[in-house]
Amino acid sequence: MSTLSRRRLIQGTVAGTVLTYASQSAFSQGDAPVQRKGRIRQSVCRWCYQKTSVEDLCAYSAHIGLKAVDLLNPDEYEIPRRYGLVCSMGYAGGGDIANALNRVENHAKIEAAFRQNIPLAAKAGVPNVITFSGNRRGMSDEEGARNTVLGLNRLKKIAEDNNVTICVELLNSKVNHKDYMCDHTAWGVNVMQQVNSTHVKLLYDAYHMQIMEGDLIRTIQENIQWIGHFHTGGVPGRHELDDTQEVQWDGLMRGILATGFNGYVAHEFQPTRDPFTSLRQAVDLCDV
Repeated sequence: MSTLSRRRLIQGTVAGTVLTYASQSAFSQGDAPVQRKGRIRQSVCRWCYQKTSVEDLCAYSAHIGLKAVDLLNPDEYEIPRRYGLVCSMGYAGGGDIANALNRVENHAKIEAAFRQNIPLAAKAGVPNVITFSGNRRGMSDEEGARNTVLGLNRLKKIAEDNNVTICVELLNSKVNHKDYMCDHTAWGVNVMQQVNSTHVKLLYDAYHMQIMEGDLIRTIQENIQWIGHFHTGGVPGRHELDDTQEVQWDGLMRGILATGFNGYVAHEFQPTRDPFTSLRQAVDLCDV
């Protein structure tokens, strides 16, 4: 699955307007590389920055103290290494948001893709690959959970053998992804418990879960053993992590730290202002 298809750029009009900066201005902050506390290993989602190259995004990310870049395709897995970073979450053919593990007819295709791409991820030091539940389309949540468990049980040994974690993303079905099945933490945790593998986890997207259920810190802390990765994004709108939205991101980061989590937190918001300035401000805020 291409990075462009992930969100259809979430209607991408804003991103297309603001992502017009020149690469030579990316370091206009005018200072040396930023040294971070590093207690939260921060990353950035590539799809939010489509008008810059992966190389430029990696260079700037390293400059401001990020540790990784999220959501790269297999032919891009190695690029972050040139800048002392890793790809923290890779595409590996895990279906798409609407069509994935809750239908058994998708399992063989996903398995074939994972058999090809997970070893590539392992070779490049990519710790996680992404997959989805798929949409309901009239299917009950119970049947969808059974099918998803079947699919993940079919896939988990590939992940275990390569020391790569398969992450099933939690998304909202209220605003952005109507009819998506894995839209509540409880559904995802039920699936994780049945699969019961250290290499199959949830991708907890705090933007989506704030919309669906709120209560972020308590939910994360009660279920951290089943969570392998985090995404951010301002609510409402999936824009900057600033005072125009409702999540207290530094508090959320402290709540995550309290669990002992040592994976990655990737920024996945669409900038409405200068994109690199907005990214740096988000990284500052979450460096607790």
